Amino acid sequence: MRANVLILLFLIVGLSLWGQQSLTTLKNLTFVDALGISLQNNHLIKQYSNKSLQLEQEVKAARGLHMPRISLSASYVYMPTNISLDLTPVRDAITPLYSALGNFGKFSGVPNPAGGLLSDDVSTAVMRGKLLQGLQSVNSADWIQTIQEQKFGVVNAGFVLPIFTGGKINAANKAAKIKLEASEIESIQKSSELTGELVERYFGLILANQAVKVREEVKTGMQRHYDDAQKLAQQGMIARVEVLNAKVYFADADRELKKADRQTEILNEAVLNTVADTTNVRINPLSELFYLEKLEPLEFYKQKALENSPLLGQINKKKELAQQGIKAERSAYFPTIAATGTYNVLNKDLSPYLPDYMVGVGLQWSLFDGNARSRKVRAAQFQAMEAEDFYLKSESDIHSAINKYYQELHMYLEQINELDAAIEFTNEYSRAREKAFSEGMATATQVSDANLAVAKVKIDRLQAIYSWDVALSKLLYYSGLSNQFVVYMSNPDAKPARY
Repeated sequence: MRANVLILLFLIVGLSLWGQQSLTTLKNLTFVDALGISLQNNHLIKQYSNKSLQLEQEVKAARGLHMPRISLSASYVYMPTNISLDLTPVRDAITPLYSALGNFGKFSGVPNPAGGLLSDDVSTAVMRGKLLQGLQSVNSADWIQTIQEQKFGVVNAGFVLPIFTGGKINAANKAAKIKLEASEIESIQKSSELTGELVERYFGLILANQAVKVREEVKTGMQRHYDDAQKLAQQGMIARVEVLNAKVYFADADRELKKADRQTEILNEAVLNTVADTTNVRINPLSELFYLEKLEPLEFYKQKALENSPLLGQINKKKELAQQGIKAERSAYFPTIAATGTYNVLNKDLSPYLPDYMVGVGLQWSLFDGNARSRKVRAAQFQAMEAEDFYLKSESDIHSAINKYYQELHMYLEQINELDAAIEFTNEYSRAREKAFSEGMATATQVSDANLAVAKVKIDRLQAIYSWDVALSKLLYYSGLSNQFVVYMSNPDAKPARY
């Protein structure tokens, strides 16, 4: 029973491993295709794309500062008592007048409805009657008026339209636009960095694959040399120690080949990471290592850096942002003027003495704030100076980097040309040692060293070309020309790395 369980477990594990291995398929990929996939799928690029979308909305939000702000407010109020107006002092003041005139006043010249004037006695009687009637109305009137009930509710619509803000709104709009432009430049920088990363990893994988081929050739040569040594030893033409030496070198070649295979697996995973591919595939890079004999003059790349470098472009935007900061702080010296208005949409028990709407113009002007405004303006000016100094330092650093990588490109080109001659020499030297060994005139160590010299020169040349490609990507990055790497790569004068 236990044996059956163990067999079943081994079968399950074996099928699982076989399934995993079946997923490892070969995927042909050119550098151009890999770059396109990276720019489309890389999470960092997506992050900065979303940031730009966010800042686009902030630009639109800043435009809204020019528009009126319309609001709706509602409130329900409870007061301890009603708000009333007591007019009894007015009643008390006019009552004696009405009483005196109504009882003792003398009047004349009152018009007669039938024409002419009434006599003095009739006029006095008529007017006294009117005044006594008015006195009765005054005494019977309610001289305590309720202006506002103690409980009332109201719904108001209001608006505020800025007329003059001293430049705050304009500065805010320009700052939002500058931030968006800076984000777009930063996105270009990240794309350039991604291009450089892909160059290192993709061409590193090509280098690793080429190194594997060289190591396979070395192992094959060491295997053949080991077999020849065994045959010659059996014939008594060489000592047994030569066979052991050949075996040692064969084992070393096998170890170096396995090491190269591991390196290809590491770089394959790195390329998959850059192109954001989570599948279990093995990349087969269809592009080749390359180099060019001629480049544009050094000053060309320095000038392009001033025009296109995303690093300098971002600092320029910081300088512009600092200038807008100065304008925003200076706007505090000016008054803020705005048109305002309210409209009574709905109410319950609101005083009828209040109007349905009100409009007006308001002004707010801070005359003294403890010198805070001047300090803030000065701080903004220092920030602008800091951005200017940062730009000058970055410009110097970028020019130094361009000079460094430009010189490295020529250094690697010199190495490539020197190694071309070295390959021809080492190949001839290896053939001579093989022939001498077969005639008993050379030792196994000398033959193995000659074969290893060939391999070393080949790998050194591949490494120099790879370093040239990486240096080119760095040069183009600092020059703001990373998008031109593919153009250099497809140049008709580009020489592939063949050996």
